[in-house]
Amino acid sequence: MAASLWFRGAAFSRRYWSRRLQPPATNLAAVCSRSMASKTPVGFIGLGNMGNPMAKNLTKHGYPLIIYDVFPDACKEFQDLGEQVVSSPADVAERADRIITMLPTSINAVEAYTGTNGILKKVKKGSLLIDSSTIDPAVSKELAKEVEKMGAVFMDAPVSGGVGAARSGNLTFMVGGVEDEFAAAQELLGCMGSNVVYCGAVGTGQAAKICNNMLLAISMIGTAEAMNLGIRLGLDPKLLAKILNMSSGRCWSSDTYNPVPGVMDGVPSANNYQGGFGTTLMAKDLGLAQDSATSTKSPILLGSLAHQIYRMMCAKGYSKKDFSSVFQFLREEETF
Repeated sequence: MAASLWFRGAAFSRRYWSRRLQPPATNLAAVCSRSMASKTPVGFIGLGNMGNPMAKNLTKHGYPLIIYDVFPDACKEFQDLGEQVVSSPADVAERADRIITMLPTSINAVEAYTGTNGILKKVKKGSLLIDSSTIDPAVSKELAKEVEKMGAVFMDAPVSGGVGAARSGNLTFMVGGVEDEFAAAQELLGCMGSNVVYCGAVGTGQAAKICNNMLLAISMIGTAEAMNLGIRLGLDPKLLAKILNMSSGRCWSSDTYNPVPGVMDGVPSANNYQGGFGTTLMAKDLGLAQDSATSTKSPILLGSLAHQIYRMMCAKGYSKKDFSSVFQFLREEETF
């Protein structure tokens, strides 16, 4: 009971002083313009394709970072900029009471939080831990329970928008957790994204992300199939894309992230499908959708087919390419 009271008291204290020290926020830009007095060091764990630009946007808004990545080379750029680099997630937790994790899989997230040198080994009471990884909602819920035992707060906040949005600070964050802590999370997330949406209890952020990525995979495959068919029927790919994007078939995969080389600049299809969101990660997310569909007895006929296609791509050498390489896969696979 005493620990529970302390936890609630610490959470109230953090919110109280945050409100006393900072002016009311009218929008996300205002949230990020708060006085330097509030900008104590933030821990950041996971500096991959998404984590790297996200961390950079925090530094642009004046937040000192305490960082860790399993690959030391990923930290060098930040170390050269004067940010603190430590040797484990536990060391991050020892030095920061606000931590963001951005990791590839559920296994990586569990290890970062509960492993031998995990965050929970040295986490401080009242700390705010935000996981922006895309993982199983059930894993998020279990992590939240373990974090709460330590007197800290856990929120799941997966992202959408891809590497481009991560670089420009225009990500969408889907946040699950205690609603009273949302404002504290928004202060940080608003520096990395233009949309920060509260979804409900822990795990609902992950649920929203899984649904979004299942739809994204389906629409990317559909766009790739339509473009491939049109090209084989003699249409110029740029013309076809223009028609699709002024018609009812328009979608993000066609107008912002077109999978056909030469149609758009600045997207992975214009760079031999390098960078962006990897096929392996899309297959992983579709697996999470499949698991969730099974547990809730929800039919996902197209989602299941998309999962099979991306798994097949991984087995045929596309695992390290962007998920839009499904167009190349369809072009090369004449046996369908």
